[in-house]
Amino acid sequence: MTIKPLIILPDPILRQVSKPIETVDSEVKALADDMLETMYDAPGIGLAAIQIGVARRMLVLDVSKEGEDKKPLVFINPEVVSASDARSVYEEGCLSIPDYYAEVERPAAITVKHLDRDGKEQLTEADGLLATCLQHEIDHLNGVLFIDHISKLKREMVIRKFTKAAKLRGSKAL
Repeated sequence: MTIKPLIILPDPILRQVSKPIETVDSEVKALADDMLETMYDAPGIGLAAIQIGVARRMLVLDVSKEGEDKKPLVFINPEVVSASDARSVYEEGCLSIPDYYAEVERPAAITVKHLDRDGKEQLTEADGLLATCLQHEIDHLNGVLFIDHISKLKREMVIRKFTKAAKLRGSKAL
């Protein structure tokens, strides 16, 4: 298992739409292991493959509470097949947009069709934090960031801040 570097805003890779995974093989399982290791190291509760520069439709999650045993989940080719009319608001953050948080409103409950780590088709019903996290990470697979769900003014401020920081990092590397 290897900890991978995270892709940070404003990198255009984050806006790519990820491609489906055709076969769950040892390479895909190794990617899942690397993603989990990277997510735990960050630390975070969710990570999409595109956040480590891999444009494949896979995400990993672990919404277990501190002090509980880890409960890693792997979702391959996840697709929301139903969403509740009820809404919930969570303060979201993102490993690709470090140290920025904003309240985002999403469906309170969803059902996701996906393949598990063994390539078996699953249907997962989720609510609360798990539903929010799944929607956040599935958005990544579609080139959508959580800041796309906030006001245009706030989003533009965040993008400017991270663009400026990236330019400063780039000039220090010269």
